[in-house]
Amino acid sequence: MSPRIPHHRVEGPATAPALVLGASLGTSTALWDAVAPELSTTHRVIRWDLPGHGGSPADLIGPGATVADLARLVVDLADALGLDRFSYAGVSLGGAVGLHLAAHHPERVDRLAVLCSSAHFGGSAPWEERAATVRREGLAKLADTADARWFTPGFSVPRLVADHRAADPEAYAACCDALAAFDLRDRLGDITAPTLLVAGREDPATPPVHLREIADAVPGAALTELPGASHLAPAERPEAVLAALRAHLTGTSARSGTNVRRQVLGDAHVDRAQARQTPLTARFQDFISRYAWGEVWTDPTLSRRERSLITLTALVAHGHHDELAMHLRAARRNGLSDDEIAAALLQTAVYCGVPAANAAFAVAQRVLGEEGPDPSGGQGPAKPHAP
Repeated sequence: MSPRIPHHRVEGPATAPALVLGASLGTSTALWDAVAPELSTTHRVIRWDLPGHGGSPADLIGPGATVADLARLVVDLADALGLDRFSYAGVSLGGAVGLHLAAHHPERVDRLAVLCSSAHFGGSAPWEERAATVRREGLAKLADTADARWFTPGFSVPRLVADHRAADPEAYAACCDALAAFDLRDRLGDITAPTLLVAGREDPATPPVHLREIADAVPGAALTELPGASHLAPAERPEAVLAALRAHLTGTSARSGTNVRRQVLGDAHVDRAQARQTPLTARFQDFISRYAWGEVWTDPTLSRRERSLITLTALVAHGHHDELAMHLRAARRNGLSDDEIAAALLQTAVYCGVPAANAAFAVAQRVLGEEGPDPSGGQGPAKPHAP
């Protein structure tokens, strides 16, 4: 008999690295609505619902359930989707599942992000009491207090509160049983996956000290604290969560992007750009360094020589002559000979138009002439430069 798997939603290219997103107790895949679509540009994103939450059947777990049972659901889901390895990010109970996976199934977890969660949730008594209350009275009264437990004052996401109200009481109580029994503190040192901890500074359920405890115990872990965020940070501070996850999952940041930018464009150009930066342009410069240079130019699918050829063609087509001059210099730095550059510009005469190519050759003659003949003597490099 094949295992039953939780309800899930898949977004992004099938060939991209897999990223599994887990939600918190009382919510659904909607918790990630403001973050997942952006992450799906670089990853195959799989959001899953806890049992009895969102679209998942309630009977996937029962009374006395454990976080290990929930982690098994994720492993079964990954198997069903053909995922040998995946990165994982989870909030609260979803984060506890990630910790268990990284500690007990290290061969499956590539990178781990744990948001607004804990290695233990304050002892068993509060969760046993909540489970008993929900089994006796249902979820209506608890849902009435969701905003205070989840968000900073004045903020709310009605869709998530509605999900809380609609969750199956028995499955919700079983998840409380799992939280009551969870304590992974003695296994944190076994986690080998690169790990990011994200804490909401105004989170009353899992305050930053809980995330700091994990960060101190997991080798090499990093901790980010988000001001203005409570327990459901992906819903309340999606931009900050997205930036933290992107940097962690791709291994890129504005700083690493700046390093690539310097390699391609040269120190002098980047120094001038930074010297001219103002408060008006600061966010744009960060965007260029982080996205264009930190993500696109570091993608190993194309070599830097190939990226230079594509860039030259695009700049000719749109008549961006100042940028063209800059990227002609970069093309040489990326290993293109003057003959190869000339051939690329000649190609643009066919597809971008003779006037565009004529202007481009004028820029090339000025720029390349200023810098003298290319070091390869027109023969190109002995070996293409690797990205």
